[in-house]
Amino acid sequence: MILDSCAKHFDVLRLWQYADPDSVIGEQGAKVQGIAAAGCSVGADLMDRLPNLRIIANLGVGCDNVDVAAACERDIVVTNTPGVLDDEVADTAIGLLLMVVRELGRAEQHLRAGRWSTGPYALSPTTLSGRTMGIVGLGRIGTAIARRAGAFGMSVSYHSRRPVDVPYRYHSSLLDLASHVDTLMIATPGGPLTRHLVNATVLRALGPDGVIVNVSRGSVLDERALVSALRAKTVLGAGLDVYEAEPQVSAELLELPNAVLLPHVGTASVPTRRAMAQLVVDNLTGFFHHGRSVTPISG
Repeated sequence: MILDSCAKHFDVLRLWQYADPDSVIGEQGAKVQGIAAAGCSVGADLMDRLPNLRIIANLGVGCDNVDVAAACERDIVVTNTPGVLDDEVADTAIGLLLMVVRELGRAEQHLRAGRWSTGPYALSPTTLSGRTMGIVGLGRIGTAIARRAGAFGMSVSYHSRRPVDVPYRYHSSLLDLASHVDTLMIATPGGPLTRHLVNATVLRALGPDGVIVNVSRGSVLDERALVSALRAKTVLGAGLDVYEAEPQVSAELLELPNAVLLPHVGTASVPTRRAMAQLVVDNLTGFFHHGRSVTPISG
């Protein structure tokens, strides 16, 4: 959809169609004024090869694939696609949480393997109602998750850089948050500032009844520490939609029965991806036709 819509308004350079895209950039880079970035990395080196680049329209709410600081230094606008994906990601987060605490995926495997006829699936060790959720990062997605958690009878607390005007308890320390809840939901942006923010110390504070769900970026959670905690059962379980080296997932995680693993499908529905794609196009057309983008994060 991005390609077709952009082609109605702009001359589009389809780099993936060339055997040697690097040489194409060398030949035509000076003509490029905008980038529609869908999963690709846009660093300072690429920006320097596009001397007339004015805007990078990123598909997704996170922009850790774009060197935003380098873009700011070069007066290049960077945009993202917030708002249109919040509910989809929040639904995925609650779905992961349900799968972990009720072991729904494992129960389905029990049925599909023909084992139900020999005996029922074991009782799940815990349930969702009455759990206490701590949200790491109470932005749009975190707030959408909090609303859903409340509907399931969960109390909600949160940690972020600063408190916001919400009816949830604020913890200035992530460690303090983890020690007061049994469910930790990661919804904070990725990048160097949050790398391994959730580490072995935080997981120990969460405790043996603790469940951790990550729908933000794999870099926020120390996967080695998580594997160790899941193996030792110092936490009860984990639900992950993102990984440190995706699309590669560590063999250690794959072997763990108390980890529910999804292939980064938080926004992966046709309606949501259409809305995200349209916002990319709207940012580009707004910038070039009207002098301002719709959802800039810089510039």
